[in-house]
Formats: sequence, structure tokens, C-alpha cells
Amino acid sequence: MALSCMRCPAAAAGGGAVARRAAGPTPPPPSSVAFSFARCGGRSAAAAAAAAGWRIEAVAGKGVKGAMDTGVENAAATSAPPKVENGTPSAITVEEFEDLAALSKDDEASVSITVVGASGDLAKKKIFPALFALYYEDCLPKHFSIFGYARSKMTDAELRDMVSKTLTCRIDKRENCSEKMEEFLKRCFYHSGQYDSEADFMELGKKIKEHEGPRVSNRLFYLSIPPNIFLDVVKCASRSASSENGWTRVIVEKPFGRDSESSAALTRGLKQYLVEDQIFRIDHYLGKELVENLSVLRFSNLVFEPLWSRQYIRNVQLIFSEDFGTEGRGGYFDSYGIIRDIMQNHLLQILALFAMETPISLEAEDIRNEKVKVLRSMKPLQLEDVVVGQYKSHTKGGITYPGYTDDKTVPKGSLAPTFAAAALFINNARWDGVPFLMKAGKALHTKQAEIRVQFRRVPGNLYKGAFGTDLDRATNELVIRVQPDEAIYLKINNKIPGLGMRLDRSNLNLHYAARYSKEIPDAYERLLLDAIEGERRLFIRSDELDAAWELFTPLLKELEQKRTAPELYPYGSRGPVGAHYLAAKYNVRWGDLSSED
Repeated sequence: MALSCMRCPAAAAGGGAVARRAAGPTPPPPSSVAFSFARCGGRSAAAAAAAAGWRIEAVAGKGVKGAMDTGVENAAATSAPPKVENGTPSAITVEEFEDLAALSKDDEASVSITVVGASGDLAKKKIFPALFALYYEDCLPKHFSIFGYARSKMTDAELRDMVSKTLTCRIDKRENCSEKMEEFLKRCFYHSGQYDSEADFMELGKKIKEHEGPRVSNRLFYLSIPPNIFLDVVKCASRSASSENGWTRVIVEKPFGRDSESSAALTRGLKQYLVEDQIFRIDHYLGKELVENLSVLRFSNLVFEPLWSRQYIRNVQLIFSEDFGTEGRGGYFDSYGIIRDIMQNHLLQILALFAMETPISLEAEDIRNEKVKVLRSMKPLQLEDVVVGQYKSHTKGGITYPGYTDDKTVPKGSLAPTFAAAALFINNARWDGVPFLMKAGKALHTKQAEIRVQFRRVPGNLYKGAFGTDLDRATNELVIRVQPDEAIYLKINNKIPGLGMRLDRSNLNLHYAARYSKEIPDAYERLLLDAIEGERRLFIRSDELDAAWELFTPLLKELEQKRTAPELYPYGSRGPVGAHYLAAKYNVRWGDLSSED
């Protein structure tokens, strides 16, 4: 699997890693690389030794606040410096390197993953299946355990029975699938407790310690719980269940507040108990394969990079649609609405990745720095550049589909938007004047998420007459379909074979299902693996979150203060008519409405 093989320094370097280490000193790699040595490939002696030798950097760099800092410092102090001869560190022979490996074999770090809110839908449908998929692909470390934590009373056996019903193997159906499931479930345990009880978390910490043994302890907490109890859990976990000699990290699920003020308060609360490097704010859209491929497409293909500017791009469209409504879960949705639920995070994150300048490296902070620059360069959203809608009841084919306010969990007369379209602009030299159009909605005619890049018309196009009055058909369009049926295709103009001069518009198509036989990993798999490895590139930094909320908070407050009524649209339609007028205002046509698609 590409997810494991491409990330593994030990597998990629082979024996060369040992030779380079023996030839002279090299700076310690990031903790994520050190961890990869310990878990990837065949766990050779050299790889184990590399992990042991460099683990101290991970411990010192990823420690926790407060009482744990002393343990981290002591751990760092026990690391012996390299021998120095004539002012330079001496070389380590391969034999010495392998001897160190043998000594460290029983001291490999353990990773304990605690899913807080283990009885909830997200844990059952996404987190446990993603963890099993990582185990199935041999991406988890040798020593790992998974703990479910929730208020529900449950035994280990009951947790395993619940989890087993959600697990599936890859499409290729390897022969050892059922054995892998059994082995995985044996590593799953349950602890019942209150979310605000330090005593309960202390008991959890003791249970985790029993499974870790004497190894270096690394602990990951996934907060699959409502945001109003984030701080209670973080407080209790940091004080009573953190690692004493390794790293402790916390994955926080959205929503990250409702506006700038509540988001800032949440960040301040988290940082009372954690440092920024321990907080992993997850946006699962950043883990999707086609979003990951966005920067590859741009920065590694000369044919695209020179075109990525206002000089050649007429507009960019970020489109998200679902073909179902709230379906009895409107209580949560009604307090947030489609703008907070989809646009402020998923679509804005994709926009920042799309529009950022070339980072100086692929390191997490370099990429996140460029994303923040984009967000801070954007014009504040104006109400006249936004359209909101709400789906209503509609009968089609003899079936009546309920409207949003027909949902019993939704307050009567609710004005919460289930659809929104917006025009955003970036005030910098690259993108000045280019409209970035966002559209997101529920109960629409199709389910999809895609990025559409519409290029400018060819100056003095010799063949414009062949397209009649529809000049949009004469332009090129790059489409990145994020889901479903992942694909990248470029619309080009070409001549239809024959004696005449008839033009056609065709697609140069990379269809993932046809090109690649491997199943595409779920976004949660990639993000969980990144969190375990300490890779932060696909997680949201606090200043990035602040910039995103600063962009949307004034608009959200204005909508609520003015009690703006959403435009009604039929369930299963293409959305409110106002979205078409918004696009036309900037001389744009929504690309997903074309009959060609």
C-alpha cells in the first residue's frame, strides 16, 4: 500500500541508511521519521537501532505541559552524547549499530489510542474501521492498544462485539482477513467513566499502563464527543492519563466553536493543558485522496504551475452537495447550519491549499504558513455576495420527500440555511479579481464534492464561430472530483474526424478506479496515521483557525441579526435560483450544471 511504503524511510533507504549513519553524524530526523523507522518495513535491526537512538528527540520535542515536563527533561538528560575525537563525533560501525539494535529490541515504544466517545456514531462508523484498516495494512506499530472510553456501561467483550460489526477488509480480500480482525479486536479494551472525572481518567491511565509495560509510552486521545465537553476531557486526561515518558497528543473533531469568540475561547482552554504541537484539529476533507493530490498536480507538473494565476484562470468553483437531508438529525445541524458545517472548514481549507504560494518545503509548518497567508489576504465576506437557501418538501415519482422544518428535531420556523453559495476574493498579486465561488447544500439533485477551474477564453480564438453564441464551450476547464468516483479531467477542444471542420469538447480523463486497482484509503486512515507519526501538515493550526473564523464571523452575525430568510428550494433540485444570479453577477456559470457532466 502506498500509504505505508512511501512513508517508510527504512524501507526506502534499505541498507544505505546504516551506511550513511556509520559514515558520520547526521542530525536527528523529525519524530515522525524516527517513529517510522520503528514500525515500517521488516523492522530490521538497523531500523530498530535508529528508532532507539533517535527516540529521545521525539520525547524531548513532543512532551506535555506541567508535571510531565520533568519526566521529559530527565529522559532527555539520560541520552549519552556521541564520543568525540579530535573535536568531531566518532563514527559508529555497523556491528556496533546492530548491537544497539539488539539491546533496544524489547524497548520499542508503545502507542495507546483512546477513543473518547467510543459508543457514538463517528467512532463506530469511522474511527474504529480506520484503525483496523491501518492495522490490516501493517501501518500501526508493533506495540499498540486501543481503548474505548464513554459513559455507557460496557465490557471489553461488548465493545469488541460492537466494533466487529463495523469492520471491513479491503476490496482485494486477502486470505487472512478474519484472522486480522480477531487479532485487532484482542487489542481493543473498554473503560467506562464520566467525562469530567479525574478519578475515572486516572483509572484509565492505570489500565493503559498495564498494557504498555516498561516501554516508552506514547498516548493519543481522539475526542469523538460534543465540543461542550472538550475542555473537561482534556483537563482530566492531561492531569491523570498522560504519558510520563513519551508524547501525548489529542485529536479534536470539529466544530471548533461557532464564531471567532467561541473558537478563541476553546483554543485558550485547550492551551491551559496542552501545547499547540499536541493539538491535532482534524478536518477529514484534508485527508481525502484528491485533496492530497491537489498540490502534487500543481507543483510537480510544469503544464499547470505557470497557468495557476489570474492571468489564465477566470474563476474557481468549490462545490459540495448531498442528495439527502438531515434525516432526523436536524438538532445538531440547526445550531450550526451549512456555512459553519461545510464552508468555513472543508471548502475554505481546500481553497487555501489551492491558492497558496509555493511553500519552501513540504514540512508541515511551511505549508500551513502559506495557507494562513491566503486566508489573511481574503476580502471580508459581504452579504450581497452570499445566497442562503433551505430545502422544502417535494413529491417526485409518487414519493414525497420531507422539507427541513418537517424534521421533528428541527425547531419550527427555523431559518438555518441548508444551502449557501458565496463569492470570495483574494487580495494578492496572483489572484486579484478572480472569483472563488463556493456552493454547499443538502437535499440536492446529486452527491458530490469537486473543484472546478475555469480558464479564460483564448484571445482571438480562430474557431469561436464553431461554438456559436456559447463562448463558454470554447474555454478549457480542469475538474478535480473529490468524491464519489474520484477523477481528474481536463476539458479540451478538438476536431471531430471527417472532411468538415466540426469541433467537439472532450475530456482528458484520469479516472482513479480505472487507473489504479488499489482501494483508496478513507480520509480518517491517513489522518490517524499522521497523528500517530506526529505529521501536522493536514491538521489545522490555531492561527489558521482564527483567520478562517475572522472571514466568516461578521457574515454569520449579520445573517442572524437580520434574521435573513433563506430562499426555499425543492428537495432533490439544483438549489435556489439565487445561486445562479450570484454566479451571473461575476459572469460565471456553475460548472456542475452542464449537461456534459
